[in-house]
Amino acid sequence: HWRVGQQSCIDLHGDYEYKLWTDASSREFIASEYPWFLDTFDNYGLPIQRADAIRYFVLAHFGGVYIDLDDGCNRRLDPLLSYYAWVRRTIPTGISNDAMGAVPQHPFFLRVIEELQSYNRNWQLPYITVMYSTGPLFLSVIWKEYIGEGQNEESRVRVLMPDEYNKHAWSFFTHHRGSSWHGKDAMFIFWMGRHWMLITALGFLIAGIVGICLWWVYGRMMLLGTPKGQSKARRLPFWRRPSQKDYELVDRHEV
Repeated sequence: HWRVGQQSCIDLHGDYEYKLWTDASSREFIASEYPWFLDTFDNYGLPIQRADAIRYFVLAHFGGVYIDLDDGCNRRLDPLLSYYAWVRRTIPTGISNDAMGAVPQHPFFLRVIEELQSYNRNWQLPYITVMYSTGPLFLSVIWKEYIGEGQNEESRVRVLMPDEYNKHAWSFFTHHRGSSWHGKDAMFIFWMGRHWMLITALGFLIAGIVGICLWWVYGRMMLLGTPKGQSKARRLPFWRRPSQKDYELVDRHEV
C-alpha cells in the first residue's frame, strides 16, 4: 500500500535523484560518516528509532527532501527548494518528521543530531519512548528551543501549515495508510485522546465514590474507638445571665 505514494513522487520528479534508505545502507552511512553515533544507533531498542535517526543525519549531511513511504506527492516540490529548511506543522506535537527538507549542514538539523544521544531514554511505553527519543515529539522540543534563540534568513526553518501539506488540490503531499510501528500502547493512547470527556467524567465519579467510602470507614473507626457507655458528645456549660453584671453557671455535667 506504500508503493502508490512512493511512485507518485518518483513520477513527478524524474529530474531528481531518488534514494531509498534501507537498514543496511543506513548503518553503513552512520558507521562511515558519524562513527561517534554508531553505538547509540545500534543499541536503539526499536527499528523505528533507527529509521527516525537516519533521516536527520541524511538531511544534515546531504540536504535535500526526506519523505516517509506513507507520504505521496500531489505536485512538484520545487517551491520548497527555495527554503533553507522546512518541516510541517502537526497537532498535537508541534511539527512532524515524515516530510522535511533542508540545505546541507543546516544549523537546525545539526542541532537535532547533536541532541539525539541526550534524549535516548526508555520511558517504558514503546510509543512514548519513540516519540520522545527520536520521533516528532523529540523534534518538536528541539524546534521550540531553536526558534526561541532567533535566527537569520539562512538559519530559519519554514513551517508548512496543514493545508499546505495535504487534503487540497494545491497541497504538496498525499497521505497513505502507515504508522506500522504503532503497538497496542499507541492504540490505547489514541483511544484515550478520542474519549477524553468520558474518561474525565469516569475519573470524577471514581474519585467521588472513593471519597465517600473513605469517609464512611473513618466514621466507623471513630465510632469503634469510643469507650463503652460514654456519649459521643459532651454537653457544653450553660450560662445564665441574671443581671446586667453577673453571670451564673447553672449546669455543668456529662450525660
